[in-house]
Amino acid sequence: MNTSSLPDLIFTILFFFMMVTSMREVTMMVKVQKPQASQIEKLARKSCTSFIYIGQPTDMLRGQYGSGTRIQLNDRYAESNEVYDFVMADRASMAESDKPFYTVSLKVDHHTPMGVITDVKQVLRKAYALKIVYSSDKRKQ
Repeated sequence: MNTSSLPDLIFTILFFFMMVTSMREVTMMVKVQKPQASQIEKLARKSCTSFIYIGQPTDMLRGQYGSGTRIQLNDRYAESNEVYDFVMADRASMAESDKPFYTVSLKVDHHTPMGVITDVKQVLRKAYALKIVYSSDKRKQ
């Protein structure tokens, strides 16, 4: 039996799976049902964007963390005062040419109290992260 074409076949299949598989960046620890908007735009430079997730813990983590509103930075829960260090560390890890395009994207559940969002925005202001975008879903018409 001739097996000379077998490596080519294996690498073709491997290449196919590498192309169609997406890697998850963050494990969602909060439930976020984004608000709806009529006019939305896509982010131009996603690599220059930090994401902050705000909402209630997922059903799996609710027993451990309660049902109150939580802030998620990357793969951990945080308090609003920890956002400053998160922003400064993300900005420091960026290339100098990308720093003017640094943006913070808030992915917030639509049932989140405005007080939590205001606290996060105050910390972002202290960190001089003034480009803030809110994630939303397109309103169905």
